[in-house]
Amino acid sequence: MTQEFAVIKTGGKQYLITKGQKLQVEKLPEKEGEDVIFSSVLLHQKGEDIAVGFPFLETVTVKGKVLKEVKGKKVIAYNFKPKKREKTKKGHRQQYSEVEIVEIKG
Repeated sequence: MTQEFAVIKTGGKQYLITKGQKLQVEKLPEKEGEDVIFSSVLLHQKGEDIAVGFPFLETVTVKGKVLKEVKGKKVIAYNFKPKKREKTKKGHRQQYSEVEIVEIKG
């Protein structure tokens, strides 16, 4: 059995993926159950064959399926200005899409 994997870029980050893998990426516009195509493939390896893009491979695409949308942990930020009696507290929860890799074409 040959090992096949790829490196894709989405949401300003790069991910090393294999077929059947589940990963959380920045929120995508696709809804739950819809397919998503990642065309920004930086590297593809199938067995001993390795292809590297400059910057992307045009012949390789990765197909995934959006499983669900989730929220990350809450991050709290404080801002304090001394001698002004000013302080603020902000909270943020990043939204992610959980994607399962269905197929690597190329």
